Amino acid sequence: MNQFEHINCTQSVDCHQFDTCELIQPVSLEEQFMGQRFFFSVGEPSGDLHAANLIRCLRSMSPSSTFRGFGGPKMIQSGLDLDFDLTSMAVMGFAEVLPKLREFFRLAARAEQCFANKEVDGVVLVDFPGFNWHIAKRAKKYGIPVFYYLPPQLWAWGGWRVRKMRKYVDHVFCNLPFETPWFEKHGVPATYVGHPFFDSVAQQRLDSRFIERHRRNDKIQISVLPGSRDHEVKHIWPLQLQVIRQLARRFPDAEFMVAALKDSHALWCKSHLTEHDSRLPISIFAGKTSEIIETCDCSLMKSGSVSLEVMARGKPAVVMYHVSNSTYWLGKALVKIDSMSLPNLIASEKILPESLSYGALDSASSKRSVTNVVAEMESLIGDASLRLARRKRLLSLAADFAQPGASYNTSKLLLQRLSGSSDGTLPIDESQLAPLPSFKNAA
Repeated sequence: MNQFEHINCTQSVDCHQFDTCELIQPVSLEEQFMGQRFFFSVGEPSGDLHAANLIRCLRSMSPSSTFRGFGGPKMIQSGLDLDFDLTSMAVMGFAEVLPKLREFFRLAARAEQCFANKEVDGVVLVDFPGFNWHIAKRAKKYGIPVFYYLPPQLWAWGGWRVRKMRKYVDHVFCNLPFETPWFEKHGVPATYVGHPFFDSVAQQRLDSRFIERHRRNDKIQISVLPGSRDHEVKHIWPLQLQVIRQLARRFPDAEFMVAALKDSHALWCKSHLTEHDSRLPISIFAGKTSEIIETCDCSLMKSGSVSLEVMARGKPAVVMYHVSNSTYWLGKALVKIDSMSLPNLIASEKILPESLSYGALDSASSKRSVTNVVAEMESLIGDASLRLARRKRLLSLAADFAQPGASYNTSKLLLQRLSGSSDGTLPIDESQLAPLPSFKNAA
């Protein structure tokens, strides 16, 4: 990172608080909640991570509880008895959903059999509303309490779907501060618990050796974040690569570090580099997203929950996203917000410039998006004072909202409600709880 920015930033805000994070300590309880039988339905890679943290916290508070359902590999590691890896079917947009409808209905019927056999005390849904509405409906048919964690953004589009939430969901655990009053206004019981993304950040120790090895104080370093879903990477990376090619000509001293989620994504990104691209200052890594964000001065990123980590680490960024024609025109008719990035929504201002394209990767929309993103990135790369100003604004926003605790808050509320008392069947002695972690420099 440019030392000028680091020094000047620390004069007005604590830039170290998000450098690295202490691991969350296991919850220590003198008395614990009675066991419950949970069914999870999670269909996104990010949801898999957040649900895994929730399961770990629930197990700490209620060791005899059991967990089964639909999720992903991280939830298995936390103790989920997996019925199906739903995260392998993560899709977005009607054109991508249609070919998989038969499989989705088969899974919903499988879940209903579990509910009918009275094998479940409570259902926890995480995002993925198109499928999870069916799970909620089937659970309520048998009188099983349903809770939504990381609820769909009904306030952004498809507000009429709140009727389903009101009918099939007992309680919503909200992750953004403005969500709770919106749901309550529409007759849905809701509680703000914080965003679990910050629990994930709090648990992760950064690889300091990686950061030390790759940080260049004499260069402007740009992290490139192409997404976590296969189809996102395939649509976003080719456009990001076009942006990189143009920026590299304008800024020969710039360095681009691509943060792929997994090896298959990294290999796919590398496969699209031409012989001419071999001269570009591009490095592609897998599984080092947090380290790369921390190392770099700014980011070229896709829209998604990773924008919260960009906010937490105070890294200015430009956001781009790409959708199909059908998804774009449907969204244009239904979406009620003017921003797609969570920090922008929380702040009610465009801290992170955005560009949305649609159709083919060589469509007029895509070409306009690349042109717009290049212009925004040129301003960010070429103006240290602009980067510093946006860094300060992001860290100021993070100081108010980027706090861990969502997993603990949600676990306690879940167990209290399922045990039928606001205090829990066996109350928690909160004096025995390990303190919540804080973000601090552990280098």
